[in-house]
Amino acid sequence: MRQPHMTGAVFGLLLFSIGLPARAGDSLYGTITEVKRADVVVLDYGEGQMELKLIGIEVPTEAAFAAQSKSFVSNLVLGKSARMRFQYRTPEGVMLVRLFTDDPVIGIKEVAVELVRAGLARRQEDYDFKYGELTRAERDARTARRGLWAAEQQ
Repeated sequence: MRQPHMTGAVFGLLLFSIGLPARAGDSLYGTITEVKRADVVVLDYGEGQMELKLIGIEVPTEAAFAAQSKSFVSNLVLGKSARMRFQYRTPEGVMLVRLFTDDPVIGIKEVAVELVRAGLARRQEDYDFKYGELTRAERDARTARRGLWAAEQQ
């Protein structure tokens, strides 16, 4: 069985070594040490830290909603164990990931989906995960008139 710190070291090598690119689906386990924005967190994987951006969502920029969204994500993951699943790296070097909680009380939840379900982010247009999780979460939030959808007319 591979030790967690070895997994981080191997993943780091995959990301940063020439000729050994990270592939979609690679994952890494660690602790979220900072929430910079609702869609940007820092993961400490034992051998280092990585800044990660959640894929598939658009977070509000209006101050009140942005603060609510960031607070929501902080409550879910800050200081807690989480697993990220790498999707791809942009040409600018931004790591786009799916992020999952690993909490004994709330269980395993996908952070982006929960943020959309709470009405504190939108699904990125023309983007969804394999089983339509973001679309369903946004539909649930709209129907329940949560967050961004609270003032929407029926």
